[in-house]
Amino acid sequence: MATLTHDERPIARPGARLPSGLGFAVLSASSFGLSGSLARGLMDAGWSSAAAVAVRILVAATVLVPVAAVQLRGRWSVLRHNLPLLTAYGLIAVAGCQLAFFNAVAHMQVGVALLIEYTAPVAVVAWLWLRHGQRPGWLTVLGAAIGATGLVFVLDLVSGAQVSAAGTAWAFAAMAGAACYFVLSSQEDNGLPATVLAAGGLLIGGATLLLAGVIGIVPLEASTARVEFAAFSVPWWGPVLALGVITAALAYVTGIAATRRLGSRLASFVALLEVLAALAFAWLLLGESPRPVQALGGALILAGVVVVKLGEGERQPT
Repeated sequence: MATLTHDERPIARPGARLPSGLGFAVLSASSFGLSGSLARGLMDAGWSSAAAVAVRILVAATVLVPVAAVQLRGRWSVLRHNLPLLTAYGLIAVAGCQLAFFNAVAHMQVGVALLIEYTAPVAVVAWLWLRHGQRPGWLTVLGAAIGATGLVFVLDLVSGAQVSAAGTAWAFAAMAGAACYFVLSSQEDNGLPATVLAAGGLLIGGATLLLAGVIGIVPLEASTARVEFAAFSVPWWGPVLALGVITAALAYVTGIAATRRLGSRLASFVALLEVLAALAFAWLLLGESPRPVQALGGALILAGVVVVKLGEGERQPT
């Protein structure tokens, strides 16, 4: 999820900002796309999904909180006024979404789980229609239909293959969390800088997961065993640091930089590269090569999301 700012203004500018914005966007999408494969490696080594999520969030918060404190410049009243937003962001958009996604990849292929999660823009369009009366146009409806067709192929329902019900349910829960993420991030009239929103959400989400683990709501199980990937193994702390620094802190910072250079619309288009990056990393690190029918489904889902994005400009109030 690489569109991380609540700034929805189209602020793409000519000159050096466009190339640098595209570079930041590609780096952000690639960084986010690495998370599923690293988390799967940790879970196969004995980590619980909640522990993998918690360490990713807290390492990223450790990196981003000092930056956010500098950006806030002593305006602590802004934090107090936006505490409900920060809490919802941390519990749903950060901890809930990531926990659901990591649980999904524990039961199914990383690429499939991510492709289901990336139907979130369709859910966002539905929310805007039901909640704010922003009726979708024909492009949006067409994109939703294309995405639904692709989902059938990704799950390989046509050939009657066995599908993990638990994995699918968790992936759809991650989709709901991602949709909430976009909705909450789009609020731009609260005076809360994007980095502060990200850092605050990470801190609240990580602390909540730790508390839930201490009182026994979720299992926090970690291991010091080496993490095995398809062609090599590494010490446990390598994937842990990479999860926090690369797939969370770096991904958030570069995502914000990209969105402020490109505008949220163009940045969200480039963010779709996360799906392709996740498939590539899952293939390289886990040996999970997609079947042809799933590759076709993935292409249809990406096409559907792109068409839905194009249709956003034609939404009309009911």
